[in-house]
Amino acid sequence: MPDLFAPDPAESAPLADRLRPQRLEDVVGQEHLTGPEGAIGRMVAAGRLSSMILWGPPGTGKTTIARLLADAVGLRFEAISAVFSGVADLRKVFASARDHATAGQRTLLFVDEIHRFNRAQQDGFLPYVEDGTVTLVGATTENPSFELNAALLSRAQVLILHRLDAKALCTLLERAEAIEGRSLPLTPEARDALVASADGDGRFLLNQAETLFSVQLDAPLDPAGLSALLHRRVAVYDKDREGHYNLISALHKSIRGSEPQAALYYLARMLTAGEEPLYVLRRLTRAAVEDVGLADPQALVQCIAAKDTYDFLGSPEGELAIVQACLYLATAPKSNRTYMAQKAAWRSAKETGSLMPPMNIVNAPTRLMKQLGYGKGYAYDHDTDEGFSGDDYWPEGMAPQTYYEPTDRGFEKRVAERLAYWEELRRGK
Repeated sequence: MPDLFAPDPAESAPLADRLRPQRLEDVVGQEHLTGPEGAIGRMVAAGRLSSMILWGPPGTGKTTIARLLADAVGLRFEAISAVFSGVADLRKVFASARDHATAGQRTLLFVDEIHRFNRAQQDGFLPYVEDGTVTLVGATTENPSFELNAALLSRAQVLILHRLDAKALCTLLERAEAIEGRSLPLTPEARDALVASADGDGRFLLNQAETLFSVQLDAPLDPAGLSALLHRRVAVYDKDREGHYNLISALHKSIRGSEPQAALYYLARMLTAGEEPLYVLRRLTRAAVEDVGLADPQALVQCIAAKDTYDFLGSPEGELAIVQACLYLATAPKSNRTYMAQKAAWRSAKETGSLMPPMNIVNAPTRLMKQLGYGKGYAYDHDTDEGFSGDDYWPEGMAPQTYYEPTDRGFEKRVAERLAYWEELRRGK
């Protein structure tokens, strides 16, 4: 006999599950895909799906969209997770899909965390996608270009889901309040703080809202009270994944663009997320020689000093030296002429092979070499009135080259003046 007092499964389910959309048009924040002009909207309108990879941050609706797609075009829905499934599980899924196809029922196979499958396992999807046994919908939080086989990518569209913005997150909270029949116990300022703390993750936001609905409060919480009650979401940051490279790229380009405020922000994002400070210091040092160069030779000195200071003090005190180096680079005059000169000289060296330097500037450590003319006619620059001989230092058969051309910014302006002075003396000689 059934228990008449057992809770309704729908009512006992987590809030995020109870609020899962029942129609594609109810999915928030992804209208660029699900709307009438979006890729998914057009496929549904045509009644025909192609295989696809849904790429986006956690909590943006990838699983929900896949399930609704199957309903929208009348496909059987089958879901597996690459975290918990292996080759044997895939074989069962494909066999079942083939049996249903024989009976006229096609299958939408949703693969969560598809990037977790290795290359060989990904290859196993290909024949079943090609012959139409399954329509594959893969979900991933990682860049498909790096994590998925080229063969698989060539057979599927990559659709990018956006991080949920404040408007979309507020819509989720309003739906949560409607289903609960009451407002969240928050001041307007605390509500804004709750939305911001979700960092674009709708599932996290609804889990936090569920916690707030479950507590008894005498008065609405302000931001400080909210912070004390709930833990802030940890920023998504994997040291060996795309987020790592996106942030270090943003830091470097902010420095190159002389934007110290943005550079400091990206530096903070990385260090507060647990990035290795010495990795950041290596990138700052690279920026010093690549983007500041001789426009301000002290930039390199600042980076090496920051590294020594961090080694000496450790965290968190030593991180202040990293901040100083970052700000120094971002506010320094910029020049990539050293970097460009290196590339040009390296290219020239590879093209010219083993040309012998002119005899006057090669070493002559033995009597025989002196008799053969090694070092003959060398002009010792310090013995001239200007400290500059103007001699020819280029290999025979190779015209003088210009690899390094200083800018008129910072210290390089003085370097340019010196080069012009020496060139004038050289022409005179």
